[in-house]
Amino acid sequence: MSDESSQREEHWRRTRSLMITHLLIWFVFAFVVHWFAPVLNQFTFMHFPGGFYMAAQGSLAIFVVQLFIFVRQQDRIDIECGMAEES
Repeated sequence: MSDESSQREEHWRRTRSLMITHLLIWFVFAFVVHWFAPVLNQFTFMHFPGGFYMAAQGSLAIFVVQLFIFVRQQDRIDIECGMAEES
């Protein structure tokens, strides 16, 4: 197996692992948190019930932050595996 082939396999393994991790985080904040909205409503954030806040703002803010983190992590994987694009 050539060095380039092993780099590609390592790149894909790490990319797949990162993708699965971020999809699981996305699933938690897109669905699981909202399933527990009645429980979250016992807490307030800025005078809004917790379940309402997570549905209206909290999950969206987490998705944006998650996107930036994902891009930074993927860029690091690309550089370490020699797959980064020239800038």
